[in-house]
Amino acid sequence: MSDLPPEQENDSGSSEMRGHPLHLHNRSQIEKRIASQEARKLKAREEKHHTIWFGLGMFGLIGWSVTIPAVAGALLGMWIDSRWPSRYSWSLMLLIGGIALGCANAWKWIHKEGNVDR
Repeated sequence: MSDLPPEQENDSGSSEMRGHPLHLHNRSQIEKRIASQEARKLKAREEKHHTIWFGLGMFGLIGWSVTIPAVAGALLGMWIDSRWPSRYSWSLMLLIGGIALGCANAWKWIHKEGNVDR
């Protein structure tokens, strides 16, 4: 411990850090990061907020991106089942495959819309 009061101990340590070039470099990076965050927040405030119609449109887009591959898979499966009967149901397998493909497609759209700034 030192005989100096706490105020002087803090000042002596910070004066040593002020002269250190690494400290100035870190300070510059911090200032740049804060400035970019502030600019991003100001931009978000200025942007027009999405309306209910935008939300309904996105809901419809996601719904159709799942529905179309599922229906297409089921129709293709029914066609295969009618031409080449087998022990396995191609309709069911391709319906499940279409749903999986549609869900992956919907996830891609949601992920893309959710990370507009990044």
